[in-house]
Amino acid sequence: MASALHRASAIMASGTMVSRVLGFAKNILLAFAIGGVISKSGDAFANGNQLPNTVYMLLAGGMLNAVLVPQIVKAAQNTDGGRGYINKVLTLVSTVLVVLTALIMLAAPAVVWIFTTTWPSDQRALAVGFAYWCIPQIVFYGLYTVLGEVLNAKKIFGPFTWAPALANVVAIVGLVVFIVLFGSDPNGLRAVSDWTPTSIGVLAGTATLGVVAQALILIVPWRKAGLSFRLDFKWRGVGLSQTGRIAGWGLATVVVMNLAGIVTSNVINSASGDGVSLLAMQNAWLVFMLPHSVIAVSLITAYFTQLAEHGQSGQRDAFRASFSSASRQIMVLMVFAAAVFFMSARYVARVMNIGADGELVDAFANVLMVYSIGLVAYSLMFVAQRAFYAVSDAKTPFYFMSAQLVALVVLTVLAMVTVDKSLLGVVYAGIWSLTTIAQMFFAFWLLKRKIGHLGTTELIATGVRCIVAIVPALLIGFIVMYLLNSFGPDASGALEVVLSIVYALVVTGFMGLAYLGALLVMKSPEALAITSRLRRR
Repeated sequence: MASALHRASAIMASGTMVSRVLGFAKNILLAFAIGGVISKSGDAFANGNQLPNTVYMLLAGGMLNAVLVPQIVKAAQNTDGGRGYINKVLTLVSTVLVVLTALIMLAAPAVVWIFTTTWPSDQRALAVGFAYWCIPQIVFYGLYTVLGEVLNAKKIFGPFTWAPALANVVAIVGLVVFIVLFGSDPNGLRAVSDWTPTSIGVLAGTATLGVVAQALILIVPWRKAGLSFRLDFKWRGVGLSQTGRIAGWGLATVVVMNLAGIVTSNVINSASGDGVSLLAMQNAWLVFMLPHSVIAVSLITAYFTQLAEHGQSGQRDAFRASFSSASRQIMVLMVFAAAVFFMSARYVARVMNIGADGELVDAFANVLMVYSIGLVAYSLMFVAQRAFYAVSDAKTPFYFMSAQLVALVVLTVLAMVTVDKSLLGVVYAGIWSLTTIAQMFFAFWLLKRKIGHLGTTELIATGVRCIVAIVPALLIGFIVMYLLNSFGPDASGALEVVLSIVYALVVTGFMGLAYLGALLVMKSPEALAITSRLRRR
């Protein structure tokens, strides 16, 4: 069982890694094309493209994950292997998505205004133009999520994580076409009035085309897995009432997250043109999500089906063992990822903002460094959230997610009225990190109340070993970075980007050796397991 989980994690991690690398390339090209920091045009595109991305994250991380995998596992015990349930759910979700997309299209100007109340009318109009092209992504993000989660429930993990690579390839081609036709603007100086319907359509239309390809490609593995789909509007008699009750709490979480997003987006958008604003924050989040997606999401997605099986059958001891194992493995890897993230922020910022001035790169790097503080807590909170979903409990995650969002909103609004706009982005990142750490402890406390002990002693022991091991790794990383910066060649342009990549890899390598060595000296079970797997391979 363990080897099967590791194989599934490896397949998903490789797919996620390829997708994320292509995502980096896409966002680097986007920043090169329209500016990544202090770009009014870039922030307009970010707001126009924000809604479908937000809906997708809510679907993938909220209602559908809370509902689909555990319920499909349960429905698979039926005589038809769950096919009737799957057809009814997919019909229902598709219908809701089409109606929702149509309504949002009609309300696009009002929706964009809600997120950009501090903007001038011309910049908001540009964001609305982008939104009309991007809103149809909602349907295809939803289809991608449903089709992929059904495959995950059937223990076919690869396609769901590899499909986004296709979306990024399509978007990259679109950005290259945009740059060829309309030129590049790495410092974000293109005026809002310079945009035309053609340039808007090329940039936003190709982004949407990528999402369409990402969803439709999953039809291929569906058929290979022996799954088929037919519309079924007879929604009675297969357990959708229980699904609806679970999804209701997911919907409540969606509402709270959207309300919080409206407030925080307005705060961040108020800095557009003066400091790090929405597009730069989205790009920083993309970088932040790389280690989380490759490590935490891949690992817990493989564990999730197992957790759902244990949770739905009442095997509490097996459930706790799986949860503890996933948490400890993620902790060991994410502590190292956060340290590397912090040390390499300046190098990553240069790569993400090719051609931008140094002060813009530094502003972006500061946001990355502060985000790294909350990385470990975010991944562990993700594990706790999935544990609740595995036992069909979407109510409790609503509580700890809402608590974090309320704190985030209150502190962010206070920051808007007290902090200079040039610093608002980095302050927001700090607030998010601190509230996420508190959220993680709250989530674990609630989970312990629900299922009993979590293997707390083992978790604390693993955490202590990680902290002890990361100290020499940070010290060595700092020394290596100082030597590289002091004695490396002066560079600019493409050479500076290449050196930034090389330096980041060198720092990561030395820190990795120091961290792993320290863990092995302390005979960390998790480190010994990692090296054992490497030797076997």
